[in-house]
Parts: sequence; structure tokens; C-alpha cells
Amino acid sequence: MHARAGSRKSIGSESGVAFAALIAGNVALAFGPLFVRLADTEAQIGPVAAAFWRLALAAPLLLMMTRVTRQPIGRLAPAMWATVVLAGIFFAADLGTWHLGILKTKLANATLIGNCASLLFPLYGFVVARAWPTRVQALALLLAAVGAGLMMGRSYELSPQHLVGDLLCLLAGVLYTFYLIAIDRARGQLQPWPVLALSTVFGVLPLLLFAWILGESIWPASWGPLIALALVSQVIGQGLLVYAMGHVRPLVTGLTFLLQPAVSAAIGWLSYGETLTALDWTGAALIAAAILAVKRPATNLAPPAD
Repeated sequence: MHARAGSRKSIGSESGVAFAALIAGNVALAFGPLFVRLADTEAQIGPVAAAFWRLALAAPLLLMMTRVTRQPIGRLAPAMWATVVLAGIFFAADLGTWHLGILKTKLANATLIGNCASLLFPLYGFVVARAWPTRVQALALLLAAVGAGLMMGRSYELSPQHLVGDLLCLLAGVLYTFYLIAIDRARGQLQPWPVLALSTVFGVLPLLLFAWILGESIWPASWGPLIALALVSQVIGQGLLVYAMGHVRPLVTGLTFLLQPAVSAAIGWLSYGETLTALDWTGAALIAAAILAVKRPATNLAPPAD
């Protein structure tokens, strides 16, 4: 990671504020699949079009936040421009495939499989740090993998029609990992609002073109779900995530992504009657245990610069 980021990410501890932001951001992001379904039924637009509006409506607000918080974009080196452009393209590809998958599988499955970055992104962190995981970290990854397997395992047994949706969400998760890597590198030099604003802006046009190529209806019949998607998922959810990534290790960031399927499962249960079993609850408990295993009190973390 870049030098500045390394000064803010300790090996064994996290900022309490950043960790709280990470948890809150994941809870906000878990509502995304619900808003996508509402965009389909109420706004009457396609899933990729919903992703386009998520970014298009959020972009002006995020650009405004760079001024309100006095975090100007400023002059960027060519390499940094390339990084934020790639972040936007990967994020657009992730959202497009994920939103398509959301309508073809359960809310919990869409969120869980779409967050396979929860296991891939920590691997990137170990590679960058040039270090093997400790025993506790390896145990946490194992607990998280088992918990995730328990939460998604019933899909293939009882609902094979979810397979296409699950595969789309898996592809989205891989693309999301590349987005996170680009964001992590950008956060080594830039403050959070410029990073999120630029990556959002550069994702708008690819999603519009993708929706147009697929022949989706783009202009909505209702704006409510799209405004909620932009505010809750992009401004709040991604805003808190991008902030936290300047202070928290990839391992902790990745494992907390697995909070999203637990929240989405509860939303699916309340909104669509999607059943939860003892295996689902056991999986959620293992994921929570994995997060607690890698979380340490902040004792030697340098004060954040933003």
C-alpha cells in the first residue's frame, strides 16, 4: 500500500470510529437489493438502469461533499487518474452484473455471493503486506468461509432456478474486488470524498451504455426507490466504506462485508417471506465470530488525517 495509507493502518488494531463506520456502511449497503427490486416493480426500469441512476443521482451530491468537507479533488498525477477511472469502470461492471443477478436469486444470496470479495480482498492485503495470515486470522477466514457456506448452501438444494442469478452475483463479487483494490490504492493518497466522487462519476456513462445496449427502460415511473438507492447505498454506504478503508486493514474490511447477507436475509424475511433456518442463523453467528476474532482495540494507530 502507499506510504500514507500504511501510516494509518496498523498491523494489529483498527480505529474505533473507522470500524463503526465500516459496520454502519455495510448495514446501509445491505438495503441495496431491496431498492433494486423496488426499482423493478415501482420505478419500472431495468436493473442496470437502476444502477445507472444510483450513480447519476449520487454524483452531484458527492461532488458537493468534496467542497463542504474541504476535501478538494485538486491536481492528480496521471497514475492516480488511471486508478480512479479504473475504479469507476470496475464498479460500474460490478453493479451492472450484480443488479441483474439480484432479480434472479434471493436477497440474501445476492448479497452474500456478490460479496465474495470478503474472502478475495483480504488475500490482496496479505500479498501487499508480504505476510502470511496469523493463526487467529486464518481461523477467522475459516469461520467466515464456513458461515458463508451455511448461509448460501440451501439455495442449490431447494432452488436450482437461482443458479443463473448466483453466477451473475459471483462475477459481480470478483469485479467488486478489483474496485476495492483500486479504491484502496487511491485512499493511500487521496481523502475519501474525492475518491468516491471520482469513481462514481466515471461509472455513470458505462452503466448508461450498458442499459441502452440491453434495451432496458431507463426513465423511471417512480423516483422513490432510485433516490433511496442513491442516498442509502452510494452516498451513505459507499461513503462510510471508502472512509473506513483509509484506516482499516483489508482483512477486517473484507470480513465485515459478510454482515450484509445477514441483514439482507432479515430484510428478505420481513419483505418477501424468504425463510430463515437454523443454518442461516448459525452461519451469521460464525461470521460475527470471525469479525470479532480479527478486531483489536485501537492502541497504536496513528491519528487519521481526515
